[in-house]
Amino acid sequence: MMRTAPLEVVRYDATTGLVPVIVQDAGTGEVLMQAYADREALKRTLDSGEAWFWSRSRRSYWHKGDTSGHVQRVREVRVDCDGDSVLYLVDPAGPACHTGERSCFHRALVRHHPSTTTAAPSAGHGDAAPAAYVADAAATRTEPPIAAEDAVLMRLWGVIDQRWRERPAGSYTTYLFTQGVDKMAKKVGEEAVEVALAAKNAAASEAGRDELVRESADLLYHLLALWRSVGVAPDDVWTELARRAKG
Repeated sequence: MMRTAPLEVVRYDATTGLVPVIVQDAGTGEVLMQAYADREALKRTLDSGEAWFWSRSRRSYWHKGDTSGHVQRVREVRVDCDGDSVLYLVDPAGPACHTGERSCFHRALVRHHPSTTTAAPSAGHGDAAPAAYVADAAATRTEPPIAAEDAVLMRLWGVIDQRWRERPAGSYTTYLFTQGVDKMAKKVGEEAVEVALAAKNAAASEAGRDELVRESADLLYHLLALWRSVGVAPDDVWTELARRAKG
């Protein structure tokens, strides 16, 4: 028999203040995704009837479908017996995965590629990933793994998002936000022109390539700031890129 429980029974991680959330299609029972929430995100979910999470990469609250329209209307929020895991039963308005797939769990994990034998790994390598598994994982992957470069980009996004929320005095990013979208869009255009000019120099010399690197970094920074000012997140752009990659 289903019983009710107050929000206070949820046990959040002592370090992060977060609890894992499994999202399940209320109609089909299909598991759609897994994310994280803090107390405020759970309150927003319960109050609004739509799925809210805490984005660890963006370090901000995340209303699922806020930009894509793929909202998840929550029928029920459940908590497990230990209080350390939460379940959202939802009616999804679109794909749950940023790749465009209906569920984030759209890949079957296999130990061996079908074309290989299933012999056990050689002695001394019982915990080593077989080469066939590595090849199969690469073949079925729909998005690249998070590399060091991606981590740097997301750390920068985290700083920009923090500036947006806190607006510290003396910050150039704060200054950009106070100037408004028109000013920021103009700045992105100027930086794009600088990149184009630097590209011509890059074709001629090492110094030109260094210039292109610096100008490209300026363009990426200003583009991220522009995204934040209008409510676009990197994940929204990655989703569009993944959609095009399927074409």
